[in-house]
Amino acid sequence: MSLVLDSSITLAWIYGDETTEPVRRVFEALSEGGAWVPGIWHLEVANVLEMGVRRKRHNAKFRDATLSDLAQLPIQVDAETDRQAWNVTLRLAESHGLTLYDAAYLELALRRNLPLATLDEDLRAAARTEKLTLLGA
Repeated sequence: MSLVLDSSITLAWIYGDETTEPVRRVFEALSEGGAWVPGIWHLEVANVLEMGVRRKRHNAKFRDATLSDLAQLPIQVDAETDRQAWNVTLRLAESHGLTLYDAAYLELALRRNLPLATLDEDLRAAARTEKLTLLGA
């Protein structure tokens, strides 16, 4: 099963102290069926890992190894997300009170008719309203 993966669940998988059984199941599904992400996903994940280095949660070696491991997963970047930013994504952000960043994941899941894997409560609430299948919690 393919799915849309957001940064919150990715980071919960990366940091073992935040990993739960539902998070593990998402990554098992991802390994079998792949995942889609908007381009912002790379920036969000890398930013949190870099902030972890600066805050001494982990070192640069951990950051770099983690990014290398993530690059090996069957994750596809959706090329259409940017084109939706000023119309569908903006409307979703407005109607659900989301950031445009979070609305990009919602728009992608809706457009591709895929389950959304997220731990973000606001995004989960919006996905429920839109009748999307949710994974991760």
